[in-house]
Amino acid sequence: MLAGLYLCLYQAAGLLVVRWLLPKKSPVVRAWMGSTLGLLLLMWFPALCAMAFGFTKTAHLAALLPLVLTVAAGFLGRDRTPVSGWDAAETRLLRQLLLVALPLTILGGYLQYTHNVRVADDGAWHVGQSTYGDLPMHLSIITGLKNHPFPPDYPFCSGQQLSYPFLMDTLSTTLYLFGWSLQASTVVPGTWMMALLYSAVLILGREMTGSRKAAVLATLLFFLNGGLGFLYDFDQAAGYEWDGSLTVLSRLNNILTGYYKTPTNQPDPNNLRWSNLIADLLIPQRTLLGGYCMVLPCIELLWDWRGHAETGRHTRETLLLGIWGGMLPMIHTHSFLALALMSLGRMVYDLIHIQERKRVLLQYAGYGLLAALISVPQLVLFTFRQVFQGGEHASFLTFQFNWVNNPGGNGMRDFYFWFYLKNIGLPLLLVLGAALERRPSWRAVYAMALPVILAAELIRFQPNEYDNNKLFYLAWLLLCMPAADYAAVIWRRMKGLRVRPLLGVVVCIVLFLSSGLTLWRECVSDYVAFDRASVEAGEYVRDETPEDAVFLTGTQHLNPVISIGGRHIVCGPDLWLYWHGIDTTERKWDIARFLADPETNTDVLDRYGVTYVMISSFERQDYTVDETGLRMLFEPVFENASVCIYRRKE
Repeated sequence: MLAGLYLCLYQAAGLLVVRWLLPKKSPVVRAWMGSTLGLLLLMWFPALCAMAFGFTKTAHLAALLPLVLTVAAGFLGRDRTPVSGWDAAETRLLRQLLLVALPLTILGGYLQYTHNVRVADDGAWHVGQSTYGDLPMHLSIITGLKNHPFPPDYPFCSGQQLSYPFLMDTLSTTLYLFGWSLQASTVVPGTWMMALLYSAVLILGREMTGSRKAAVLATLLFFLNGGLGFLYDFDQAAGYEWDGSLTVLSRLNNILTGYYKTPTNQPDPNNLRWSNLIADLLIPQRTLLGGYCMVLPCIELLWDWRGHAETGRHTRETLLLGIWGGMLPMIHTHSFLALALMSLGRMVYDLIHIQERKRVLLQYAGYGLLAALISVPQLVLFTFRQVFQGGEHASFLTFQFNWVNNPGGNGMRDFYFWFYLKNIGLPLLLVLGAALERRPSWRAVYAMALPVILAAELIRFQPNEYDNNKLFYLAWLLLCMPAADYAAVIWRRMKGLRVRPLLGVVVCIVLFLSSGLTLWRECVSDYVAFDRASVEAGEYVRDETPEDAVFLTGTQHLNPVISIGGRHIVCGPDLWLYWHGIDTTERKWDIARFLADPETNTDVLDRYGVTYVMISSFERQDYTVDETGLRMLFEPVFENASVCIYRRKE
C-alpha cells in the first residue's frame, strides 16, 4: 500500500511538471514523458537524501521535499500558452499504441514475471534463460541497499564502493523498503518501463518519419531485431536425420531447449551477436532498460529543437533536456554517452544547415553546460573510478576496430560487411538505401547516429567488448526510422505488382523469424535459481541476522545470502566483478585458506568484519572445508538439508 502510494506521488509530480513546462506537446506525449519523469525523480531524490540518512524510510520522507520543490518550480516556470488538446491525430496514435505497444507490453510483462523470480509450488525460485546469470546480481543490490549507508558498497565485495550504475536497482529497493515483495519490486517497474519504452519508440517514430505506418515498422524493426541467423539453424531443413526424424523439427527443438542456441545469439561457432533487444537486453539487463527508458525523452526533446523559433519554449526545453540528460550516468552510463554523441552529431548538422549559427551554438552550449554540471560529479565519484583504474585493467578504454567481429583486436572472424548483414539482416540494406536518398530529415538522423556508431566501432569501453552493443542499439534505434520510411517508399513504388503481397510475406518472414524464434525460446525457458533449501536459508538471513552483518561464503553467483538475505559477503563471482574491473585474487585466496583452516586464519574474519559463515553444497564442492574447525569458532544457528549458517562466538 505505502509502496504504491509513494510511486503514485512521483508519477503525479512528473505528469504535472511536463504538463506545465511542455503544454504544446500532445496529450499522449505529455503522458509518456510525465510518467517517465516521475520514475526519474523516484530514482534520484531518495538516493540523494540517502547520502545523509542512509537508504531508509527517513531518507524517502526527506525526498518528498525536493519533490515538492520540483513541482513548485514547474508551476512557477510554466508555459502559459494554451494546452494542446485531443484531436484525430491523437486518436490514431492511441490506436497504434493499443495495437503495437500493448501486445509488446503483455509479452514483456510475461517475461518479467517468469524471469524475475517466479516462485514455484515447492518454494523454489525460478528464472529464465537470459536472467540466470545477471538477475542474482541485481537482486543482491536491491536487497543489499535496504537501510544501508550511501554511497553504497558492492554487496558481493564488502568494502568496495559500488561504481556500477545503481539507480535502476534503488528504484526497486524503494518499493521493497515500503513493503512490496522482492518479486513485485522487480516485475512492476520493469514492466512499466517496458511499456513506456515501447510507447516512446512509436511516438519518436511518428515524429521522425511523419508516417504512421513507418512509425509502426520502425518500432518492430527495433524491438523484433533478429537478422539472418535462422539460415544457420535451418540450412539443412529439407533433409532427414539418420533415425528418420525431420531435421527441421530437431533443430527447432534445439533452439527451444538448448542454452543460447537461438538465431540471434550464437557467439560460437556462427558469430551471431545481434541479440534480440527484448529477450537478451531489456529483460536481463535492468540498468539498460532504465537507461533506454530515460534517454528516449531526451532524444525526443533534442529532435524537437529543429524548426522552433520561440525562445521561451526553447528555454524550457533546453533546461529540461540539460537536467534530464545530466541525470543519466548513474542510471545507465552508455545511454548518457550515446546522448552526448548524438547531441554532438546534431549540433554539427545544425551548424551546417542553419544560418543563425550563434543562436545554435548558444542553445547547445547552454544544454551541454547544464548537463555537465549535473553529470560530472557522478562521473568523477563513480564512473571514472571504474573506467580509469589500476590493477589488471589499467583503463577500460581501448582501441578496437569492428566490435566483437575482431575479438581482442586479433583479427576479424567474418568479412566486415557480411558480419553486419547476417547479424542485422535486410534492415541494413534499407539503411544503406535510405542513405543514398536526398532527404534532409533522414540526413539529420544519420548525423545523430554516426558519432555513436564510430565510437562503438572504434573504442572498447569495457573489458567485455560485447557491451558496446549498448551503444550500437541506440544508434540502431535512430537508423530504424529512415529504414522504415524507405521501406514504405519501396512498397509504394511496387504498387500494382501482383507479386507484392507474396513478396511482403516473404520479407516479413526474413525480417522477424530469427527474433520470433528467440522470443519463443525465452517464453518457454525455465531454470531453478534457488531451490527450496536455499530460499529457506536466504529468508533466515533476511529475517534473523543484523542488516550490517558480513558473511563469508563461496564465490558462486547463486548465493542466497546476497540475493535473498540482502547481506554483504567478502567476495562474489568474477562473472560480475571481473567485468567491473575488480581484482578478486586476494579475497578468493583469503576465503579458501580460512575455510581450509579456520583456527589458524582468523585474521580473515577481522580483515573483512565477518560475523557469519555459510556452508552449502557449493562451498563443500568448490573448497576444502574444515567444518570441525569452524565449530570451534562459530556456532550453527541455521541448518537444513544443504545449507548451514554459522555465527561467530562472542
